[in-house]
Amino acid sequence: MSEAEDQRRGPEARQHGDARPAARGNRELHADCARCFGICCVAPAFAASADFALDKPAGQPCPNLRPDSRCGIHQDLRQRGFPGCTVFDCFGAGQHVAQGTFGGRDWRADPSTARRMFDTFAVMRPLHELLWYLTEALALTPAGRLRDELAAALTETGRLTDGTPEELLAVDVDAQRDRVNRLLSRAGEQARAGRAGVDRRGAVLIGVDLRRAGLAGANLRGACLIGADLRGVDLGAADLTGADLRGADLRGADLGDCLFVHQSQLDAARGDHRTVLPAGLRRPAHWSLTVTPLRSPGGPRPSGGRSAGRRPNGGPAAGRRRR
Repeated sequence: MSEAEDQRRGPEARQHGDARPAARGNRELHADCARCFGICCVAPAFAASADFALDKPAGQPCPNLRPDSRCGIHQDLRQRGFPGCTVFDCFGAGQHVAQGTFGGRDWRADPSTARRMFDTFAVMRPLHELLWYLTEALALTPAGRLRDELAAALTETGRLTDGTPEELLAVDVDAQRDRVNRLLSRAGEQARAGRAGVDRRGAVLIGVDLRRAGLAGANLRGACLIGADLRGVDLGAADLTGADLRGADLRGADLGDCLFVHQSQLDAARGDHRTVLPAGLRRPAHWSLTVTPLRSPGGPRPSGGRSAGRRPNGGPAAGRRRR
């Protein structure tokens, strides 16, 4: 669960969960950990890194996972070396697999379901991410052929998520992602018409000082911006689909009109009270609340992350596995 979503739900809901769906349309596209079985704490492998404090093989529960499927160090994840867990959002895939695909059967109570459940989650999560992007694209796109194609893709992707475990495991996720990415790219271009800026899609910009780069209206789909210096930058109408913002410095930046920004991207970055956010997104709890003067472009640059993790096709990625 992202830090902002966690903050919104309140202390009691964070500890015990609530049953309110965070929905877009008829689909739940935000994590509701209270209705999951800690799947993202078990199914994926963790590699000891700046994101995770330990190595964990796939299919083995994280040592911090409690028997009630809650995280034992949830309030102290960043301090205990698990910042990667704080920025993960399954886009509602966890509760869909747990309560829908497997009808509420907990893998602990029915160990025979464990492997299929974990494998199914690895398919469901990217499909739910695509549903989120398609929903965003529909909100941006006026009536016409492109909107009809987006609506058809949303319906088709939703149909795939409603399949049985066997049907889901047979889905070609890469092919579906490629089809949807082409539509999303067109939707982004149309939304940026008349405001389009530089094309830096897929660019590796780790730790780069971008304060004079002129990124308003830029195409930054799939760009690797780990540790990039974006302080005070106007990112109006920039397309940030799949952009990796881990450790990026967004203090004082204007993201108000950015396209396809989701909460976990902000949770992975750094910012402050001056950072302008897109509508519907929340300021992460760990962002600085103090006023920090912006250095001149000739000042020190932040160091980059420990790994880049470029995303394929400049669009939604399968996602790093963490909780």
